[in-house]
Amino acid sequence: MDLDLTDEQKTWLATITEFSTSRLAPEAAAIDAAGTFPRELIAEASALGAMGVTIPAELGGAGLDYVSYALAIEALARASAVVAVIAAVNNSLVAEPVAQFGSDAQKQLWLRRLASGQAIGAFALSEESAGSDAANQQTVARLDDRGYVLNGCKVWVANAEAADVIIVFAATQPGMRGRGVSAFLLPADTPGLTRTDAADSLGVRGLGCMDLELKNVRVGADALLGAPGEGFQIAMWALDGGRVAIAAQALGVGAAALEQALNHARHREAFGQPIGNYQAVQWMLADMATDLDAARMLTLKAADARQRHPRPTLEASMAKLFASEAAHRAADKAMQILASKGYQRGSVVERLFRDVRATEIYQGTSEVQRMVIAEHILS
Repeated sequence: MDLDLTDEQKTWLATITEFSTSRLAPEAAAIDAAGTFPRELIAEASALGAMGVTIPAELGGAGLDYVSYALAIEALARASAVVAVIAAVNNSLVAEPVAQFGSDAQKQLWLRRLASGQAIGAFALSEESAGSDAANQQTVARLDDRGYVLNGCKVWVANAEAADVIIVFAATQPGMRGRGVSAFLLPADTPGLTRTDAADSLGVRGLGCMDLELKNVRVGADALLGAPGEGFQIAMWALDGGRVAIAAQALGVGAAALEQALNHARHREAFGQPIGNYQAVQWMLADMATDLDAARMLTLKAADARQRHPRPTLEASMAKLFASEAAHRAADKAMQILASKGYQRGSVVERLFRDVRATEIYQGTSEVQRMVIAEHILS
């Protein structure tokens, strides 16, 4: 078993880390405060290849492996969870499904633009009654002699504010649940598709989340991504990759929390010495470091599994579950160590504490991950 990174992976990680440190970290607080989509920074990340990491170079991407992708998302998230998630959605949930399931025409129209950052992609699966129960799609696509007509509503669609193209999931056979769901690749300016403001979020502010309303949205059969009825499987395939990325995102936030805690423990003095000299603080730091190192191993294992076979569902769910909860524990302990310095509005730890909570919710809650894991190990 070789756990060392290749020279190519090391060079790639150094490039993304430099960008994250020099460009993202100084802007992270402003992104959070404004809650607006950071278009300029996404353009800069795109120029490095961060919006199409695993897409072949001949199709506009960086042409790298999935471990390199996970490394990039972690490095971005150490500085800005928002930019990391924007990249993860574009990579895992849009560009990769288009590359895997898209027609030649769809790839020609969208893939190079998505992978190079010339276009931003969004993924519209969730509905008010179809979150954890994603098969319960109430958005309907009715087939007639001119194509499909879509009607319904989607919620919490990340990247929607800036999206040029959106993968929309709808029931083409209502009542058939997952077997009757199809995926459609829609330009964001398609007539009848309206973007509305989503509720303000606790963390990951600036992700461009919006709700979508589809009223008599008419598209041709060429808008189908994959075959009719394959939409739910396409969504689950995409989420396997997405959960690897969310694990990496959580890991980056947790690592940033540990860094804040270590710095404070070294310099903050109480009773005449640095608080890092006290066993109570040392044990919290030790638990944080151990948790995050274990999470990193699970995340890289899942990334390697994604590279080797198309459905690493068990590995991805384990990585997302453990990394998100480990990062949450790290942010919580960091706030305890920093005390009032961490608890105050506007501190780095306060932002990390808010940002990390979403990793236990989106792309499948921790409870859903436990259901997936249990199903696999029982069978």
